[in-house]
Amino acid sequence: MLPWFTEPPANRLTDVRDVSLSRLVRDDMLALIFSGGLAPGQRISEPDMASRLQVSRVPVREALRELESAGLVVSRKHSGVFVRQLQAAEIRDLYQMRGLLDGFAGRCAAGLPDGERRALAALLGLSADAMRDAAGRHDVQRYYSENLHFHWAIVESAGNGQLSDSYRGIVQKLHLSRLKNLSQDLGMQASLGEHVEIVQAIREGAALHCEALMARHVGGAYARLPDALPAGRPGAAPAASA
Repeated sequence: MLPWFTEPPANRLTDVRDVSLSRLVRDDMLALIFSGGLAPGQRISEPDMASRLQVSRVPVREALRELESAGLVVSRKHSGVFVRQLQAAEIRDLYQMRGLLDGFAGRCAAGLPDGERRALAALLGLSADAMRDAAGRHDVQRYYSENLHFHWAIVESAGNGQLSDSYRGIVQKLHLSRLKNLSQDLGMQASLGEHVEIVQAIREGAALHCEALMARHVGGAYARLPDALPAGRPGAAPAASA
């Protein structure tokens, strides 16, 4: 699950005092999409969703409109609503934008006051240790999850709400393309070494170096994606985590 999901949305469906019903339905569908319960390209059945949550189809339609605005689902005339399947060009563009945002977040993180920076570095060090353990066990799912938490901790440390919102939107879309690769080895050793370098740069307060490392890390992850290679090109590498 993505790091900003802290509670299963279905557990909140009984409490609608402060949250609209359509938002609760949206969050439930997001959880299904991000867990692979609704796969890229799969049609989303309004009646099935309404029945699953014991609601009318009105909040389901509202939730689907929100998800379409966010670029996570697509509506096709006379066919229904489907989970988005990203094209190669869109994946490239999203990685380019993510590289810029990650670089900025890394510079901000390495520029934090000493106490905050050391605390963040300690947290990221534990995250890197967890990724190392997952890599040793070839546990791709756990590695990927911890990797997302690593990057989100850096983004959140910047204290910039617009950065967090933009980053969340990009990673949510990229997650659609990553779901199909989670059964593969993600080039974890290369990715892990880059994470360790990033932690060290933050610990040392090397802001510009950290910015460069973060941008290079995301670029390297994209270069290792099968989607990054032209169609039919041999020697496609396994998808990498960033």
